[in-house]
Amino acid sequence: MFDASRRPPHSTRWQRLLTACGLLLAVAAAQGQALPPAPAASQPAATGAGDAVSRFLQERGLLGQVSVESGGLLDQVRDKASDLVLASMNFLGVPYKRGGNSAESGFDCSGFTRHIFEMSVGLVLPRRADEQAKLSSLAPVKKTELKPGDLVFFNTMRRTFSHVGIYVGEGKFIHAPRSGQKVRVEDMREAYWAKRFTGARRADLNAAESSGAAAAMN
Repeated sequence: MFDASRRPPHSTRWQRLLTACGLLLAVAAAQGQALPPAPAASQPAATGAGDAVSRFLQERGLLGQVSVESGGLLDQVRDKASDLVLASMNFLGVPYKRGGNSAESGFDCSGFTRHIFEMSVGLVLPRRADEQAKLSSLAPVKKTELKPGDLVFFNTMRRTFSHVGIYVGEGKFIHAPRSGQKVRVEDMREAYWAKRFTGARRADLNAAESSGAAAAMN
């Protein structure tokens, strides 16, 4: 299934905070933009205040060309898609468990996406990855038109739509990988994922949240 040599991300509180911060900036950069080209071997060093943090994020491909000095950048990230992505960051490091659908028990890939969508916008997805891909209320999305919050699907078990994650921007997605691993962020442009990508789907998150709110009031 997956390359056993892949290493899970560091899970210390500080490193997880930096990862979430970097992806927050990536979400802001990715709003309305196409999937960017593969990252260069090195990123230019940041200048000014916050150099160390900027350099840390850039070296890990999480910051891209966004400047941490851009005024009010974090305040610009307010839509439902970015709320969903940020919610998913809270579960970095949660262990994989086949059939799992909670932070307490662990997640498998579709249990993770289902939990995030239901918790964030009230949209209840089907339980299996292939069922999520075939849900009529989700719109197909081209790889070149991905936006944060889109579901991304892969063929990891010799069948289409056998794995799912959530696109977070800057060519990356968050997912629950496999047994023995933890929820983590990976780059879709890596060879393993690039050749196994089978499609993406987008939910109307604003409509989903409005529907969920209305149901809660009844």
